[in-house]
Amino acid sequence: MKKLLFNELGLSEYILNAVTEMGFEEASPIQSETIPMILSGKDIIGQAQTGTGKTAAFAIPVIEKLDVSSGFIQALILCPTRELVIQVTEEFRKLMKFNKNNSDSAVVAVYGGQEIERQFKALKKKPFIIVGTPGRIMDHMRRKSISFSKVSMVVLDEADEMLDMGFREDIEYILNETPSTRQTVMFSATMSKEILSLTDRFQKDPVFIDVTSQKINSPIIDQMYFEISEKAKPEAVARLIDFYNIKLALIFCNTKTKVDEVVEILKTRGYFAEGLHGDMSQRQREKVMSGFRNGIVEVLVATDVAGRGIDVNDINAVFNYDLPRDDEDYIHRIGRTGRAGKSGRSFTFVNGREIYHLRRIERVNGIKVTRGTIPTIGDLDNTASKIMREKIISKIQEGQLSRYINIVENIISDEYTSMDIAAALLKLTMAEKNEGYDESQTFEITRPSSKSRKPSSKESIGKGRSFTARRPERSEYGKSKRRESNNKIGYEKEENKKYLKPKKQEKFKETNFDDRKKSRPKKEYSDTNFDDRKKSRPKKEYNDTNFDDRKKSRPKKEYSDTYFDDRKKSRPKKEYNDSYFDDREKSRPKKEYNDIYFADKKKNKQEKELPGTKDKKDDASRWWAIFENRESARKPSSKGKSKKKK
Repeated sequence: MKKLLFNELGLSEYILNAVTEMGFEEASPIQSETIPMILSGKDIIGQAQTGTGKTAAFAIPVIEKLDVSSGFIQALILCPTRELVIQVTEEFRKLMKFNKNNSDSAVVAVYGGQEIERQFKALKKKPFIIVGTPGRIMDHMRRKSISFSKVSMVVLDEADEMLDMGFREDIEYILNETPSTRQTVMFSATMSKEILSLTDRFQKDPVFIDVTSQKINSPIIDQMYFEISEKAKPEAVARLIDFYNIKLALIFCNTKTKVDEVVEILKTRGYFAEGLHGDMSQRQREKVMSGFRNGIVEVLVATDVAGRGIDVNDINAVFNYDLPRDDEDYIHRIGRTGRAGKSGRSFTFVNGREIYHLRRIERVNGIKVTRGTIPTIGDLDNTASKIMREKIISKIQEGQLSRYINIVENIISDEYTSMDIAAALLKLTMAEKNEGYDESQTFEITRPSSKSRKPSSKESIGKGRSFTARRPERSEYGKSKRRESNNKIGYEKEENKKYLKPKKQEKFKETNFDDRKKSRPKKEYSDTNFDDRKKSRPKKEYNDTNFDDRKKSRPKKEYSDTYFDDRKKSRPKKEYNDSYFDDREKSRPKKEYNDIYFADKKKNKQEKELPGTKDKKDDASRWWAIFENRESARKPSSKGKSKKKK
């Protein structure tokens, strides 16, 4: 891809002056491709990794297209994190430094964590450009402190990260509140299905620009990994920082707790380290980032979300203290170093099965991470001596050493020479650093080889005792006892060998099985053989007489006419006479009914009846008739008696 100079892009003079002051002459590939397209008014989808100059790629055309005479918001830039909002805002202010109409209110940063009253005051000054996070932008839209009715350009920076953080609905809501005639520019490190669906909905014939291959295959980042245990990671960080003489280092951890732990460990070792994660207030985060940019903070430990907005060009190395959970986060992490044409290093720590995760990251991103070794104490001494030698030479060349020469002359005497004094001073300065290293710490993880590994159960059973673990050697006393027992048993005496002859193991050959087959007589079967077997079996014949004989053999049970009469006679007949029924009546107690009984029943019935019912017959007379009928029914009739007698 052809790179262009900034003066070949047709930019304004004040922007060229600002770019020159920032130290840039040649535009990056993403800038060379994107700036002319945005200036022509086309929608853009730019795929590029972090550190490729994306911010300037959209900031320069946004500034070029500003109408300073208007008093409304003309451009909106959405970013996923607060740090990235601050970084983009600073980039805009640097590029607008030499603009005559520039003011502090031209660009306003809107993000969570900052006092909203302060943002209200800034928005009342009628800025031209708004840079913010989706959440706080929506908050101002609900309060009606921001209006995007006249916005001409919307930029989505790190769009993939915003979607991963769950800002999809917020982005759609904000874009729906902007004019349909707007120009939409989108930048993303990766191109997922969600990104493409967003472009189909809110962009018009976008131009796709991909410069990811330019960054991933770049040789200016030396990528190394170290297979070490979790306990050895702090010692490894300290040795690598000192061995490579790293001035600014960025360490990534997966959790906030791990960030705080690593910061405390590095502080105890004498490093100026600070942490950066979501639990910190905005004022603390800004203070930490300011110290890191100015070089006061040597080591910055951060999480992935907090580290997205870090844009410092002088970072020497990036440490993946924890392997990133997402394959794409690895590219975002190492992209913090090796910026602006400078070289950088990335160190990744893996433990156990994490090596397979690293291999997948290499395969997905098309990169190669080489294995490295942690420097030894000797390597650190050699490096420290070289660094000290360079410092001493530079101080001698600077001069102004007369004060210190007088001190050395006072120390020199017959006993001490200038060489002794110089050696003592070097020992004092270099020994302090060496005292901080843990010499007992080991970094190599030994893996069992195929020869020394324990055999499986199948191998042990199939191949015998030679593949099992060796027994420990016997002592001299044990050996002598073993010899005595062998002599008693008779392993070494000729007369006892006949009793303890070892069984010879039978060896089978292919011919052995053939001989066994031959020794067995083969039984032959012919057709006559089966006929003979049939003849030898007697055939059982059945005829009609056979079944008649079976019937005759069974005795038939005969019943005569007198049989049933005899059965009736054998049953005793029960006789009933008139006195039987009279006795039954006497045995039953007779229930007497009087007038009071019927009067009570009638009264109870009337109480139960509902009001408005018709009058019925007298209950007493009705019950009396029932009683008479019942009495008459109890008396046996003459007809019934005659029937029973019969």
